[in-house]
Amino acid sequence: MSIATASPQKSADPPVQIWAIAGAVGIGKTGWIYQQIEQISSPVVYFCPNAGNVPIDANCLLAEFPHVQIFTDGQELELIEKVEQGAIALIELGFHLDLRSGDILLETLAANSALKKIALVPSGLGNSEWHEWADQVIEVKYDLGFHDLQIWRSPFTGQVFDPSSLNVLWYEITEGAYGKVSRAKGIFDLFDGRAFHLDFVAGMEDSLYLPLDVPLWLDGRPERFSGIEVVGRNLDGKAIAQCIIDCCLSEEILLHYQNQIKQSRQQSRQVAA
Repeated sequence: MSIATASPQKSADPPVQIWAIAGAVGIGKTGWIYQQIEQISSPVVYFCPNAGNVPIDANCLLAEFPHVQIFTDGQELELIEKVEQGAIALIELGFHLDLRSGDILLETLAANSALKKIALVPSGLGNSEWHEWADQVIEVKYDLGFHDLQIWRSPFTGQVFDPSSLNVLWYEITEGAYGKVSRAKGIFDLFDGRAFHLDFVAGMEDSLYLPLDVPLWLDGRPERFSGIEVVGRNLDGKAIAQCIIDCCLSEEILLHYQNQIKQSRQQSRQVAA
């Protein structure tokens, strides 16, 4: 999916300090944000309203760009202070967030700062609420239906998977065992201490399996965020939750794996010495 960057500022315009990004599920909002961060030299802050206790995008972004400061619901005043101190704010509005309620928030955040609204919309859509809302519209090739979608989220911080169990879980979710899924994404800890970001959009040839640049965790259950978000129709959240429980490693098996890995790493260091 190719996403255009925002148009350059006109010299007569005040510099934009707050960028608000909206659009359909799976259309590439987070990818657009990544592109902007790579071009910004000022301090950057990120906020995704109503992400709740499943901030998948925020954690993936922080692993990729450790210098970005993440804000959550209830920290709006602190975010405003950072913008007033010169930071650039990137506000990602999830598809499930009503644009009118989002505007109430944006008016508060941008009371004393220049704001620009960017909407990523399916090419050929014509007029829509995104067109009416945005200062700039970016058309993206997009084949998914985006009406009447459900969203199911669950954190499972501390839970760990082995690769085969995670593959079973992801296959069942994305292949329709628990409803017709348009988008699924999550952060998962594996028994070898690594954390992975999994991302699926219906119509993609394959899901993305991306290792996160975080420290290996080999001492008990990880004390860092992991969780999943599933978007689609006729979702059976109870069955998804049970499948997650069934696929997680028990305490005994997890400690067994971790001890094996630590012993192997120690032996390797001894050989290298």
